[in-house]
Amino acid sequence: MLLTLSANTFRSKLLGSGRKKPSMELDELPRYARERLGLFGLNLDTEMLAGADFARLDRLRDAADKASCPCLVLIESTPLALGAGEEDVGKAAADRMVRVVRAANRLGCNSAAMRIDAKDDEDTFDFAAERIRRILDEAESLEVNLLLMSNKGLTEEPDRLTELIKKIGGFRIGTLPDFEVASKADDPILFLRRLTPYASALTASSLKFADADNERGFEHGAYDLAAYAEAVNSVGYQGTLAIEYRGPGDLDEGVARTKAILEGALGLEAVEQ
Repeated sequence: MLLTLSANTFRSKLLGSGRKKPSMELDELPRYARERLGLFGLNLDTEMLAGADFARLDRLRDAADKASCPCLVLIESTPLALGAGEEDVGKAAADRMVRVVRAANRLGCNSAAMRIDAKDDEDTFDFAAERIRRILDEAESLEVNLLLMSNKGLTEEPDRLTELIKKIGGFRIGTLPDFEVASKADDPILFLRRLTPYASALTASSLKFADADNERGFEHGAYDLAAYAEAVNSVGYQGTLAIEYRGPGDLDEGVARTKAILEGALGLEAVEQ
């Protein structure tokens, strides 16, 4: 299993926050992730590429390749109304995701991911499946995986999400589970075990750490990161785990602590930073 970085960890530095201007260029992040954080790839959100043309995408891809930290997953930031009853609304959502898939291909990503903004009823289910098939046609032609993320409504329950994937069909459709999202389920471990067999990538999100009387001297206070990592490992997952620290304080330290817990749980060799 390979540990990578979600660029969203450094969102405040990349996009600025409040009156603070950005303090890091996106092109700098691949080398930073590889050399400072000891991680081996990037997941990106589309909001970080707003207004980017092909030349901009090419520069980022080149920077990532030179740093041996490739772009792996491009995630559409805004949930898409793919189950809308109005054809013009549904078509616009599908067209948007097709553009994201093309951008993912240009960046060298193996996957593009999205959330669906839809209520859970049978008509919406069918509309969403039909429109996702159109997107998947483009993804398959470009050899890009299309990943569905859990979201309130239609894809909130793991069984409903996997039912949608089976309805759509194809070898390049899958899931992108998220630890924080799983933590809100009645049974987080079962949630992960149901979605992970369909996963091509996974977000190992973390929220906050507390001092603890253990070998590391700290623990993740929001949920059991180690147990979640062991759960995805137990169903044979061998893809990437993208660390996304969403908590306060020093971002590098948050990533490092998340990484240490994951390495311990999975028996991975620590990478020197």
